Amino acid sequence: MDYNTINKNMESEIAEIKILISHYLESDIELIDKVSKYIIDAPSKKIRPILVAIIGNALNLEKEKSYKLAVIIEFIHTATLLHDDVVDISGKRRGKDTVNKVWGNEASVLVGDFLYSRAFQIMVEINDMEIMKILSYATNTIAKGEVLQLMCVDQVETSVDEYLKVIEYKTAALFEALCECTAVLSGCDDNVRKNLAAYGRNIGLAFQISDDVLDYTAESNDQIGKNIGDDLSGGKITLPFIYAFENGTAPQKKILREIIQKRKIEDFLILRDIIFDTDSIKLTQEKAKEFVNLAKENLQVVENSEIGSLLSFLADFSISRKR
Repeated sequence: MDYNTINKNMESEIAEIKILISHYLESDIELIDKVSKYIIDAPSKKIRPILVAIIGNALNLEKEKSYKLAVIIEFIHTATLLHDDVVDISGKRRGKDTVNKVWGNEASVLVGDFLYSRAFQIMVEINDMEIMKILSYATNTIAKGEVLQLMCVDQVETSVDEYLKVIEYKTAALFEALCECTAVLSGCDDNVRKNLAAYGRNIGLAFQISDDVLDYTAESNDQIGKNIGDDLSGGKITLPFIYAFENGTAPQKKILREIIQKRKIEDFLILRDIIFDTDSIKLTQEKAKEFVNLAKENLQVVENSEIGSLLSFLADFSISRKR
């Protein structure tokens, strides 16, 4: 099995979700229309809406609710990307120029706000206070994660636990919320709800850790859809760097401090060499694998073995992907 096979198997669901996305993106404001479609239509894995659809199928969730939830999740996620790119001064996203590069920071922030508010409008249509509670909490948690990450910028002594807290808030919270919301809408018991939420959290942690590895292992910008070395340029302290700083020699630690202070992309190859010399990529991949194994344990509550296998594959895919 590979991700393309899952995409093919979920073809009809993905098509329906795309139709619904286009419907909810409609606006009488031309700039909103242009910008939101530009980012939504960019090539992406769409792993979050696919997860909603797969879990929804496993739990016999009504299609309309499943698809609306998938759109909500995709809009919240896309809004965070639009805001992220402004904060990070990014120039490339999903293989295309970022919205802030094309239309400016103001448009990126404001269209991100539009997508957030549109997501909450759809939540009202679903008309379930528990869903509102879960997603409003998740959205707030994501915002806190962004602030935490900002506080860690250039902080070379950031610990593993501090890093994990940042990505749990910033990335895993939405994965957790989408899995829990699908369970709630399906009327599952508390045990299934709890385990699916934990599955989402663990796969989200693994996904982000893997994403941070790719910044150092990718062979080209096209492979990852963004500029290699963006984490260095932004002063972001990710797990490969943390392990390198923890395990490096005194001279290596001195170099790492200087590289982060300067944030020069020309130093990226030196940084990457130290990260590989200290086995930091291997250590980071092992940490990601820990969360994948935890996610698979959470899947014991899924009775449909075929769908359980799909979700297990997605857990593995979160760390085996090359982009």
